[in-house]
Amino acid sequence: MAANSEVVSNKQVILKNYVEGFPKETDMLVKASSISLKVEEGSNAILVKNLYLSCDPYMRARMSFNQDPDFSSFTPGSPIEGFGVAKVVDSGHPEFKEGDLVWGTTGWEEYSLIKNPQGLFKIHHTDVPLSYYTGILGMPGMTAWAGFYEICAPKKGEYVYVSAASGAVGQLVGQFAKLMGCYVVGSAGSREKVELLKNKFGFDDAFNYKEENDLDAALKRCFPEGIDIYFEHVGGKMLDAVLLNMRLHGRIAACGMISQYNLSQPEGVHNLMNVVYKRIRMEGFVVFDYFPQYSRFLDVVLPYIREGKVVYVEDVADGLENAPAALVGLFSGRNVGKQLVVVSRE
Repeated sequence: MAANSEVVSNKQVILKNYVEGFPKETDMLVKASSISLKVEEGSNAILVKNLYLSCDPYMRARMSFNQDPDFSSFTPGSPIEGFGVAKVVDSGHPEFKEGDLVWGTTGWEEYSLIKNPQGLFKIHHTDVPLSYYTGILGMPGMTAWAGFYEICAPKKGEYVYVSAASGAVGQLVGQFAKLMGCYVVGSAGSREKVELLKNKFGFDDAFNYKEENDLDAALKRCFPEGIDIYFEHVGGKMLDAVLLNMRLHGRIAACGMISQYNLSQPEGVHNLMNVVYKRIRMEGFVVFDYFPQYSRFLDVVLPYIREGKVVYVEDVADGLENAPAALVGLFSGRNVGKQLVVVSRE
């Protein structure tokens, strides 16, 4: 430990054990530890004060034991990790200095020692809310941009369907599609969210999937001529219904399948032959592959924000003590918009 370093209390969100089925608040523990506010002499690490933490569905996979290198398991007994916005308190790395604002992977705690900070992005544009770097200007925003523009290759006038459309990614995909001149329909899990899609985000139509007894019929009602582009967040029965309604040469960007994350036995998909008959291209993607294009992404999205061409809705939980409930709430659709946690406003 560096000489004369100040040691402070450090509240943390700890994963107790690996999770099976739906995660619960009691799978996590909020407790206080302590941390030095100085990095070791000669270290390349940085110490950050966490300001905002992002709650994201992919974190569910990390709460169970797995050996996927991109989504490695959290360590029981240690703080969970996720994307967040932070301020550098001390740095041993030549590219970071005290006071720098950054976003990237950090711990769910008040202060984090980041030993390999090369993966962090410096925040240079502070004329927008800092919390946006957990969402529209962070990982979810890049996910929407890469999945829609790079994977789906949209054309003006195409028919676009977005599931889980009021979430962190879906609300942006729909707005990007409208800016392209597409016809856009979204689905969500409450009447409040459906109204948000139509009245706030400018979707042409929207429906509450929980009120639909027949998803195929709902999609045929919304898309009598079929779907060109499907931005996939849900999987399962929703994907099966979409496959019946895709147009020739349709594109599906597989971003996630939240209906499957908490099942011990994943559901099968029955209508896959439509991929053949309709010459559909379905491609999965992981946003990390697109991080090298972050500057291109900012060139597109920052002007949209500044000119009011896109809006972004956040669902904010205050304090680390409320972080477990905020994360768990994602899987019951409790959040309205991008779920994030405020650790400190400075």
